[in-house]
Formats: sequence, structure tokens, C-alpha cells
Amino acid sequence: MKVALIMGSKSDLPVALKAMEMLDKFGVPYSARVISAHRALDMLTKCVNSFEKDAVKVVIALAGKAAHLPGVIAGMTTLPVIGVPIKGSAFLGMDSLLSIVQMPTGVPVATVAVDAADNAAILACQILALNSPELKQKLLKYKRELAKDVAEQDRSIQ
Repeated sequence: MKVALIMGSKSDLPVALKAMEMLDKFGVPYSARVISAHRALDMLTKCVNSFEKDAVKVVIALAGKAAHLPGVIAGMTTLPVIGVPIKGSAFLGMDSLLSIVQMPTGVPVATVAVDAADNAAILACQILALNSPELKQKLLKYKRELAKDVAEQDRSIQ
């Protein structure tokens, strides 16, 4: 396993699926869990403590509202943690976004846009590609496909 994907609630699953699909696209193994930083701290601690044994290299943590999950995980490990703020409250995810990006010195969390679990997965792949030429090639191909799509869109309006 290389990526641990942790949701604060099962209600985060529709967003998490975007990350899972992207990780599948790049052939990156992952595990997916639901563990609340507020309601199951002992369970979260046990999970984080198993990262080394499970060969986890990057963590994607999805959380809404107070959105403490990514920061709590980052405080417990030296692995890179990517936070995905979830839109789900009256504040349209702004509360989650601010909770995740406002981390104290020494406890960084990389943060993507609200509900952008696909971008979190791509960032995780880019981190893993630092030690994987094969994954780097898959990412380069993906970037070329994105550029080709933009060129086709441009041609379609000219």
C-alpha cells in the first residue's frame, strides 16, 4: 500500500471516490477508511501507528466542517498529508478549507480545493513519482492528455 485515504465520515465517500478513481487510473495502491478525529481518536492513533508497517507513503485526509482530521494526522506522523476540505455545511466548505490551511508552524498540511479529491490523488502520485520512474511516465502522459484536450477546446471555438 502506498496511499492511506481517510475520511472523517462516510458522508465524505462521494468526494473520496474521485481520489480512488484517480489512484486506480495511475495504478497506485491505497486503503480507504472512515475514522473521525473527534469521535474515534484511539482508532485514528492505531491507524496512523500502522502506516510504517503498511508501507504508507502519503496520506489523503478528507474532512468537513471543523475539518481537524488532516491536521491531527499531520501532528502524528512525518508523512506528507494532503487535506481535502469537504463542502457540506452552511459555509459551502469555506469553514473546512480554512480549518485545513491554518496549520501551526511545524505541522504542515498540503491542501487542495474544496471537494477536489482528484487533485489530492494527483498530488499524492506526484510525491510518489519522485521514487518511481514508471509513475512519473504515467503522470507525464496524463499531463500531455490534458494539454491535448485544451488544444482541442481551443480549435473548437476558432
